[in-house]
Amino acid sequence: MLVTPAGTKITSHNQYVTDGMEASELEPTPMAMFQKWFQHALEVGVPQPEAMTLSTTSLPQAPAPASSSSMQDKTKWSVSKPRPSARTVLLKGADDRGFYFYSNYTSRKGDELAANPWCSLSFYWPTLHRSVRVLGRAERVPKDVSQAYFDSRPIGSRIGAWASPQSQVIPSREALENLVAACEREFKHPTEESKVPVPDHWGGYLVVPDEIEFWTGRNNRLHDRFRYVRDPHSDLPLTDASSWTIERLAP
Repeated sequence: MLVTPAGTKITSHNQYVTDGMEASELEPTPMAMFQKWFQHALEVGVPQPEAMTLSTTSLPQAPAPASSSSMQDKTKWSVSKPRPSARTVLLKGADDRGFYFYSNYTSRKGDELAANPWCSLSFYWPTLHRSVRVLGRAERVPKDVSQAYFDSRPIGSRIGAWASPQSQVIPSREALENLVAACEREFKHPTEESKVPVPDHWGGYLVVPDEIEFWTGRNNRLHDRFRYVRDPHSDLPLTDASSWTIERLAP
């Protein structure tokens, strides 16, 4: 047991019992390897395997004067040094071009990706003792792609995307519900079959990877780690195995 100064007890000696991972098991490209692992996670019933941690970084910028009318809540994360932030989002697709998710473009993550598109994704599937770590560059998907996904969402989620000023301070839950009610009136109380346009401030991102690491937990913390890396500025498709270098990393 490790006891922190606050008195919280942490059990830090859980063992990972797996057969590990051999280089011979790797696919030629990381997206093919991810598809293989993700499909296995689905087949064995890993809860919500699409949950992933998205990390972005705010870049240094001069703070606005305290009296400035432009001083919005979002400026609170402006700092004099690069500052990372992370949150859990849901993967909405993965193919030979990369990883997809959707968000409010004016949220904190949206602001940070607009200023600095380099980001990371992390998946952890504890029942399999497996993790995938992704580094890459996020770019917005075309609006018609966002609209197609938006149309597949429940109507409450579509209205919520219009109503919520994501990442901004709000005075109460009631205030949020009032915004939702106003949007419902504006769209004439839509049903699941109603056509609602995707907001300009909302849509998809594609994370184009240049580094993907596959991790398998093993006994005594001697984990297996394999990393695929490539030139982030390469014009070659992600399906071109010659553009990737595979490295084994120490645990």
